[in-house]
Amino acid sequence: MANLATVGDLDLPKHKVSAGVPATLPKSPRIEAPEHPVSHTHTTMEQALDKGVKAGIAKLTAGLSPIALAAAYADWTLHLASAPGKQLQLLEKAGKKTWRLASYAGFCATHPDTSKTCIDPLPQDRRFRSQNWQKWPYNLFYQSFLLNQQWWHNATTGVEGVTQQHENVVTFAGRQLLDVFSPSNYVLTNPDVVEQTIREGGTNLLRGWQNYIDDASRLYAKQKPVGAEAFEVGRNMATSPGKVVFRNRLIELIQYAPTTDKVRPEPILIVPAWIMKYYILDLSEHNSLVRFLTGQGFTVFMISWKNPDQGDRDLGMDDYLSLGVMDALDAATAITDSETVHAIGYCLGGTLLSIAASAMAREGDKRLGTITLLAAQTDFTEPGELQLFINDSQLAFLEDMMWDQGYLDTTQMAGAFQLLRSNDLIWSRIVHDYLMGERTPMIDLMAWNADATRMPYRMHSEYLRRLFLNNDLAEGRYHVGDRPVTISDIRAPVFMVGTERDHVAPWRSVYKFNLLCDTDVTFVLTSGGHNAGIVSEPGHPHRHYRIATLAKDAPYFDPDRWMAQVDPVDGSWWPALADWLGKHSGAAAAPPPLAPKDKGYPPLCDAPGTYVYQE
Repeated sequence: MANLATVGDLDLPKHKVSAGVPATLPKSPRIEAPEHPVSHTHTTMEQALDKGVKAGIAKLTAGLSPIALAAAYADWTLHLASAPGKQLQLLEKAGKKTWRLASYAGFCATHPDTSKTCIDPLPQDRRFRSQNWQKWPYNLFYQSFLLNQQWWHNATTGVEGVTQQHENVVTFAGRQLLDVFSPSNYVLTNPDVVEQTIREGGTNLLRGWQNYIDDASRLYAKQKPVGAEAFEVGRNMATSPGKVVFRNRLIELIQYAPTTDKVRPEPILIVPAWIMKYYILDLSEHNSLVRFLTGQGFTVFMISWKNPDQGDRDLGMDDYLSLGVMDALDAATAITDSETVHAIGYCLGGTLLSIAASAMAREGDKRLGTITLLAAQTDFTEPGELQLFINDSQLAFLEDMMWDQGYLDTTQMAGAFQLLRSNDLIWSRIVHDYLMGERTPMIDLMAWNADATRMPYRMHSEYLRRLFLNNDLAEGRYHVGDRPVTISDIRAPVFMVGTERDHVAPWRSVYKFNLLCDTDVTFVLTSGGHNAGIVSEPGHPHRHYRIATLAKDAPYFDPDRWMAQVDPVDGSWWPALADWLGKHSGAAAAPPPLAPKDKGYPPLCDAPGTYVYQE
């Protein structure tokens, strides 16, 4: 494999956390979900009253806790009020920025076509890249905005005594409020909109109004966005041929038909995230990871999660482990007669797979031959901007909202993710669709992104509290059954993928798996974001990745040094994964039967199954 750095090349090692289980402890042959004799949702009348009030407020605040926001604001304002030195510093900065802007305005008066600036946007800020912004008076508009934005960043950061979480919240909230007043968002202060309005005689604004009415009506009717109707599951998405071979109340298991004369004896079991539909890994024919892997001579199984409703409110993490990963693993090994499986987990599915692998290692279950984790976190101390919504106050508020309806709705999740990238997902769309009067052509990845799922009350509460808030898995407190599990028990080799621009599972957070495990890890850092970086098929333009194997018995190698010393490779990382899986597989042989009745797994229906169609 091209440019595969090894431990000998880089001396890339890792710190080990020992938390093994004594060999004398009893072992269970099967990880089972516990019974729920008492409903997780049982409350007293007084508790129901409290929860009902907060659930009602949550519907007005899109799930954001006003108490959590007020606490962060009070922490910042009170500490700032008692810091005269910081106040003097901010006053000084305000004076300097005012002078810089006045000097710049004077320079522009005599040099109206200048490209000189007094402050540059951040690299990720694409709002002011057009050359039209360098013309007077628009250059003054956006330069003034950026200076103001920089001053507020200085005001909300570096205030001694403010907790880091509260500082992050205040900074984030300040940025969101300032972005509302960006000159790029208004007709008269955006030179590109002014130019197009003059050129088209205002018809762009008419089209924009029509676009707005169309979007608003679709949102009200809970319809998919414009253009999504061109992409249909089973017609031009999720079309890899196969059979549903197993179904329970939580999953359907798809076995895909072989596309080669011979296949590796070890099957691949893919555990996707349940926050969205599974078929991001089986999009169109040209960018389907399923088709790629079957084309490389592997038997592939895929979990398709049910879209939960109010009746599933008491499904917990242990249910997702037992009814999801373990039932699917039993079926895959029985159908293929294989003692080991290549397990692949994506996002939340990768976190769940890590928990399953830890529990299986604790019990002496060695059916996982290899583990592949795609943009999946196991340590949640640095989960990116999602941590803005993770504290006791916010989670209690969110839990009461879910208690009322039994699940977290798709629109509530989408709103949180849009806030994290408001410039790209909210304001840029307003400008493009409503002011410029244009439409971005729909693609398969965007259509999949609009096909969201719900999250059960119990599971999502456990996930957020036990992993995001308490970091139980990384710190040895996460229980499966009646005992804790630990990542350091895993001995199967691991292939990990992080993406450079991931705002959901930042790659440095993903990389922390190396601090927890005691096995060889091949780490890949690929270009793109959380979704586009994973859907990175061969031939996709402008793709690159870095790859290196880190040995289990060497000292820790920090992520920034790792990135600096591992050279990028042009192209897709998918062939590197196939090559790595091949090296950990046996000799190819005739493919196993598809949905064999004699083994108790007859075909229930054709792929993509029925759960994927649930709204």
